[in-house]
Amino acid sequence: MEKQKKLYLGTNTKMYKTIAQTQKFLTRLREETEDISREKLELFVIPSYTALYHARQCVQPHEIRLGAQNMGWEDTGQFSGEISPLMIRETGADLVMIGHSERRHVLLETDEMERKKVACALRHNLTPLLCVGETEEEKRLGLSDERLRTQLKAGLYGLAPEEAAKLWIAYEPVWAIGVGGTPASKEYAEEKHGVIRRCVEELFGKETGRKIPLLYGGSVHGENAPELIQRENIDGLFIGRAAWQAESFASIIRTVLPLWIRK
Repeated sequence: MEKQKKLYLGTNTKMYKTIAQTQKFLTRLREETEDISREKLELFVIPSYTALYHARQCVQPHEIRLGAQNMGWEDTGQFSGEISPLMIRETGADLVMIGHSERRHVLLETDEMERKKVACALRHNLTPLLCVGETEEEKRLGLSDERLRTQLKAGLYGLAPEEAAKLWIAYEPVWAIGVGGTPASKEYAEEKHGVIRRCVEELFGKETGRKIPLLYGGSVHGENAPELIQRENIDGLFIGRAAWQAESFASIIRTVLPLWIRK
C-alpha cells in the first residue's frame, strides 16, 4: 500500500499547560525542529483553549499546526461552556480533536455527538481528528474490532468520500492511555489499524480510505515509537506526556522520521 505523503506527529497537552507554559513549549519546539524540513512532516500540537490564540503568536502554521481539544457542533447558540467552530477559527487553529477517550468515557459523549462534531468541523474547513478505541473490558471480551467499527461507522455516517478524505483518525485504546496505561504491542496496534483501514475503505472506497492518515496514540514514548512507526498501517503517532518537553519530542521526531521515510 502506498504510504502517506507526510508523517503525522503530534501531541495533546490536555489540562496541563498554562498560556505561558504553552508559549515556552512551542517556542522551544520550533527551535528544536527548525532544521527539519516540513516537506515530509506534519507536526501538530493541541493545547488548551485559553492558550490557542497566544500559541499562534509563537509559531507559524507551516512550522506547527495547532488544534483545539474539543468543539461544539453548532455555530452559535445557548450552549454555555462550549466553544464553536467560529471561535476556534478566530484563534488561528485549523485542527480539532473529536471523541478523545476522556470525552467519551469520563464526560460521556456519544457516537452521535462525535458525528455532529465531525460534520461541523468539515463545514468550517477544520481538520477533524477523530479518536477511536476500545476499553479494557471490550478487549477482554473480544469486542475490540466491533467497537472500532461502530465508532467509525457512527461517527462518520453521512460523509461523502471527498469530505472523508480531509479527516484524520487516531487509534487510542482506552487501556493504553494515561499514567497507568499499558502500551499496545506493535503487532496489536498494527492489527487494529488494519481493522480501521478496512472499515474506512468499505465506507468511502479504497482510494479515499487509503488517503486517510491513521495515527496511533496510547503511551507512546521514545522506546516504542520506532517500532510502531515502521508498521504498514500506522501513518503517525499521537504522543502524550513523552512529548510535553520540547527536547524529548524533538528527539522522537528525529528518531522516527528517517524510519518512516525508509518504510
